[in-house]
Amino acid sequence: MMDGGGGMLELLRENPLLLFLVAAIGYLLGQIRIGNFSLGVSAVLFVGLAFGALSPELKLPEFVYLFGLVLFVYTIALASGPGFFASFGKRGLRYNLLVVGVVGVAAIVVAIVGSLFALSGALQAGLFAGSLTNTPALAAALEAMKGRGASEVVQGLPVAAYAVAYPVGVIGMLLALHLAWRLWGSKEKLEESEAGGLVSQTVEVTEAKVVGWTVEQLTRAHQWRVVFGRLQRAGEQQVIASDTELQIGDRLNVIGTADELKRVVETLGSAVPERLEEDRHALDFRRVFVSSREVAGRSLAELELPQRFGVVITRVRRGEVEFLPNKDTTLELGDRVRVVGPKNRIREVSQYLGDSYRALAEVDVVSFSLGIALGLLLGSLPIPLPGGRTFELGFAGGPLVVGLALGALGRTGPILWQIPFSANLTLRQLGLILFLAGIGTRSGYAFVQTLAQGDGLRLFWMGALITMGAALLTLWIGYRLLKIPLGVLGGVLAGLQTQPAVLAFALEKTNNDQPNLGYATVYPFAMLLKILLVQLLLLSG
Repeated sequence: MMDGGGGMLELLRENPLLLFLVAAIGYLLGQIRIGNFSLGVSAVLFVGLAFGALSPELKLPEFVYLFGLVLFVYTIALASGPGFFASFGKRGLRYNLLVVGVVGVAAIVVAIVGSLFALSGALQAGLFAGSLTNTPALAAALEAMKGRGASEVVQGLPVAAYAVAYPVGVIGMLLALHLAWRLWGSKEKLEESEAGGLVSQTVEVTEAKVVGWTVEQLTRAHQWRVVFGRLQRAGEQQVIASDTELQIGDRLNVIGTADELKRVVETLGSAVPERLEEDRHALDFRRVFVSSREVAGRSLAELELPQRFGVVITRVRRGEVEFLPNKDTTLELGDRVRVVGPKNRIREVSQYLGDSYRALAEVDVVSFSLGIALGLLLGSLPIPLPGGRTFELGFAGGPLVVGLALGALGRTGPILWQIPFSANLTLRQLGLILFLAGIGTRSGYAFVQTLAQGDGLRLFWMGALITMGAALLTLWIGYRLLKIPLGVLGGVLAGLQTQPAVLAFALEKTNNDQPNLGYATVYPFAMLLKILLVQLLLLSG
């Protein structure tokens, strides 16, 4: 009869129970806080390593982590597409130049350390890919070695080095980001709180110099970042249009930050305590969910809501962030917008926008599956390199590039590529758990075995040095010299590392979507750069 321990291992090997056990225990451990530090969802990775260390056969199928990786990367890319392309220019260039410098320095350090300790090119490649936790780079190294006729034993060297360096690559980045948040996070929160959220103010026009000017002309001339909602003139209220001309005595309802409202008041006249929005006899307002697939993916200029319904949208809430719209703002599924207009038109415009919470839980399976299929197809195409070699974007790069493009497009004719915000978060979290559990269980045994061998401990400390050096260099240069906000910088660090666990940690720390922007901006270039550099390291040994 099989003993209890052997019976449990056999059960886990042959049963999907392993996946859910790793996920559940990892989530519980991730909630444990030591001071201000907690692993969050990244604890799933370390629980997976612990289970994988018990037996070489105790691992989840390769499909689990690959499917999780595709799901996570594609949903992140869809959500980040508009911000990714908008960030190109001076800001995006700074982020990517930072990544080029740090990844280049890391590759040089690996080559120098490898030369000093007589490490083969295969071990250097695995050490580089593992310390920067880049699975596509490891796959590129293995493919290059296979093409050169390397034996299976030699092909196992980069895998062993990768398995040792990978866990410390994740832990080192998490510790570095936690340290940065302890040092600079409180200051950043203070700056954010001082900036304040959106507020409304009633402004009375008393300055003769603005009489006859339209709202649009004044907004452009002074570059105000505000939205005008209602106008009260001679005791009657109406919705402010872009061509509304101001008169002495007009009272305007203006929405923006406190600083911007102060600028508006200084130009137009004086602030008054009356709150126009409290008078709901002629005009009313309502929060409406955007759930119509005909509306999503279109800009406010295209929708022409003032012309068609006589209403204006004064605020947009997307996830946890509320912001002011403009004519170029593209509405997305799951947006909650504040509509101001005549009482008899509010219901009509609500129906037009959708306003169905149930619809927001649904995903268009056709467009979602088609987008992933296009990503996997792109990832499988060989891209030529100098010297007749090729590389592939793989399971991560292909869906990422396609997701960014489709997310920026929003829709192509009748096909809406976006998915509701809440559904995106759910699928993203599911993909992350599958990825962490899968890669953890598959790396656990090799990690422990390599660590126990002669070169294991040495590779471990080399990986720790490379990881911590790259992380601290990125954070110090990015925050101190380039003045990148810490929330965005956390995403840049995760993108440089091409590591979903670090991104999840940054998101938990910031409690907003800033890390996603940094991640999506540098991830594609960082991954391609590491795929190229890992093959150069192979040739150096």
